Amino acid sequence: MSLTQALHRAIQQTPDRPATIFGDRVRTYAEQGERVARMAGALRDLGVRDGERVAILSLNSDRYAELLLAVPWANGVLNPVNIRWSPPEIVYSLVESETAILFVDDAFSATVPAIRDGHPGLTTVVHMGDDPTPDGMLAYEALIEGASPIDDAMRGGDEIAGLFYTGGTTGFPKGVMLTHTNMVTSALGSQATTQIVIPGGQLLHAAPMFHLADLAAWVMQSMVGGTHVIVPMFEPQAVLTAIQTHRVTNALLVPTMIQMLVDHPATPDHDLSSMRTVLYGASPITEALLERAMKTFPQADFVQAYGMTELSPIATVLTGEDHRAGTRLRSAGRAAAHSEVRIVDTDDNEVPRGTVGEVTVRGAHVMRGYWNKQAETDEALRGGWMHTGDGAYMDDEGYIFIVDRIKDMIISGGENVYSAEVENAVAQHPAVAACAVIGVPDDEWGERVHAVVVLKPGASATAEELREHAKTLIAGYKAPRTAEFVDALPVSGAGKVLKRELRARYWQEGDRGVH
Repeated sequence: MSLTQALHRAIQQTPDRPATIFGDRVRTYAEQGERVARMAGALRDLGVRDGERVAILSLNSDRYAELLLAVPWANGVLNPVNIRWSPPEIVYSLVESETAILFVDDAFSATVPAIRDGHPGLTTVVHMGDDPTPDGMLAYEALIEGASPIDDAMRGGDEIAGLFYTGGTTGFPKGVMLTHTNMVTSALGSQATTQIVIPGGQLLHAAPMFHLADLAAWVMQSMVGGTHVIVPMFEPQAVLTAIQTHRVTNALLVPTMIQMLVDHPATPDHDLSSMRTVLYGASPITEALLERAMKTFPQADFVQAYGMTELSPIATVLTGEDHRAGTRLRSAGRAAAHSEVRIVDTDDNEVPRGTVGEVTVRGAHVMRGYWNKQAETDEALRGGWMHTGDGAYMDDEGYIFIVDRIKDMIISGGENVYSAEVENAVAQHPAVAACAVIGVPDDEWGERVHAVVVLKPGASATAEELREHAKTLIAGYKAPRTAEFVDALPVSGAGKVLKRELRARYWQEGDRGVH
């Protein structure tokens, strides 16, 4: 298995089909193949040797898609950089991974001096934007023009495809080593479980391409020979325009993006009828938002994928059929075709159905390990199972229901409270646009259930109103005792709500671990 297999097949079978659409720039598979082979030649000329890491710090683009193929073609290892990181965080990942070559676009070229200062081992920076190439950098297009195409190194199987750094919400980020077999297994197994992408269809890349959620969709779409429609970053109007203009059939959207599309005033004015599948994941979604989204895209199946970077990234899938049945909308689905899932206690014993424990996963999609962190690797993969850190229960038909990060569980008055359940209840209030629930210190209860709420434009609500509303849906001890109202929730580059930031001012004096 190799990430470049799909390109060879597309060149053979559909050379004139658009491989990428980025603004006004359309490139066929034949054109992409030639450019990838030349960029791979350029990488070898720049000193890339077998297994060497190549970093990409860029918004989404067609060139990003080319590098995802050119780096393994040259026998290198991908190192996509989190675009939300500060220069010190970027430097940490590049130094730890001993990465000497960095590609940057126009949005991040100004950060290069700070990165160079922190990482003297960075020997080469390539500018992959459309603006004039800054001093001290090489020009992407000039490299392609000046290089000779080389044969595919056919890097694949159990060789590392990429080093994907986790978000680093606690401590330093960890580099997750994923092999070609890991990534292809996850893509093919997920597609075999339910149709996520359509052969010959158009997949929209609006989620950041550095993140494995979007990369998983990229692998799937490449495997079925479809077209990649790419926008630089998520912006509701740009997404709506792309769907209508290019007749997009599939998209990967995280819940915060779905929220913004559903709420955008221009959404009803756009033709979204081409959409066939909306794949979502990366963070929980409330039933209230999901039901609104299904009305916004009535022709589309909604598919939820649950997993994590360490799982390449998909473990379970809630299919379109499951969504249409409407009976398990709060479930994260069942084990995908390539995945085995079980719920265990602290001693790694499987718990009875309906009992909350930790989600563990095994299969050919589970990471090789963490880069240079053997102790953390051994702990995460003990017993041959990936320990996710997510708390969940499984019903009698194998559907899992995520209740919280295990370390995020709120213990209030001796009772376990799972924030996802509370968030789902609060979000059903008609005034609420989005919410996050955290535990905060409380002299009487130990921890108090606290809601951080974004209200819909023009709407109003009080903390007591939200509490009383929640009590109609969940037990009284789970309802938020306090609430605060904010304009927006802090989110990571992957669209996950950063509860660590919400908790920080409440737990400055404590030692509670937060994510």
